[in-house]
Amino acid sequence: MKKGHIFGRVLCATLVLTSVAAEACTRFIYETGNKTYIVARSMDWMEDPKTDLWAFPQGMARDGGVGRGSVAWTSKYGSVVASFYNLATVEGMNSAGLVANTLYLVETDYGDAKASGKPLMSVGAWTQYALDNFATVAEAVDALAREPFAIVAPALPDGSAAGGHLSLADASGDSAIFEYVKGKLVIHHGRSYTVMTNSPTFDQQLAISTYWKNIDRLSFLPGTINSSDRFVRASWALQYAPKEKDSRLAVATSFSMIRAISVPLGLAEKGKPNIAGTIWRSVSDSQAKRYYFESSYNPSIFWVDIAKLDLAAGSKPRRLDLSSRPIYAGEVSDKFSVAEPFKFLSP
Repeated sequence: MKKGHIFGRVLCATLVLTSVAAEACTRFIYETGNKTYIVARSMDWMEDPKTDLWAFPQGMARDGGVGRGSVAWTSKYGSVVASFYNLATVEGMNSAGLVANTLYLVETDYGDAKASGKPLMSVGAWTQYALDNFATVAEAVDALAREPFAIVAPALPDGSAAGGHLSLADASGDSAIFEYVKGKLVIHHGRSYTVMTNSPTFDQQLAISTYWKNIDRLSFLPGTINSSDRFVRASWALQYAPKEKDSRLAVATSFSMIRAISVPLGLAEKGKPNIAGTIWRSVSDSQAKRYYFESSYNPSIFWVDIAKLDLAAGSKPRRLDLSSRPIYAGEVSDKFSVAEPFKFLSP
């Protein structure tokens, strides 16, 4: 009876986990032995989204990118960001050490933006808005909870719906997840929210993770590439990974964990376009203000020291070409070239 009961529980959990579509990406926050925090992220997608890195200075005049009625602001902080099809900021770190990562979420429903009567924001500008305006997670939560804009989300170039949830982390280890569900903004704010993947919505991810805490995860872990399985494995890895004090080992540990949750490049399954290989990985050290990047197409890691970029007001936006798949290694701040900033996704 006891064995049958255990088998039934595991079978039930397996059915719950495998019923969820396998969307892209994983994000987690790793605490070092020095009480500093590193954010790691994977970008899984069904094709190369032609990511480039961009350096944006403070003092840039910005708007929501959807024409008349767009929200407008001036950037308070400089940032280094990764683009998505050069139509959206998908992640980055600003000069205050705030880290933002946006992951795909199929359940996203931003509601009727035009009917809201609020200023409009392209979904491609959402992540950039957070990096431009806030130094800490608490500051961002306070401001965004007031819903100062409504999000417009046209389809991506590959035809996919541009739905995502946004995670923020800062140098203190604070964390927040922002989702739009059934037209309403839902915010999960707390230092314990160290892992985010994709579907289901974050409240359900937490419920699934709670179930797995009662299972001996040293003996058995869910092994598919479904987002719920990746959530459980990332949570387990964070629990057991050593908290390294040496900064190089801390970064290496973060990369080792995000690689372990990655999907082989080129993997695809007919009829399931959201099962996709890992295109790139990043690691953001918010204390050192250093942004690391690893492309699955190249055999090396490179990084950007934000302090070595000219992000002062009046300086020019700059771009680091990645879409042509050049091979970089080491610190690359001097390889950015002046460029016109990309335009955010619009109808």
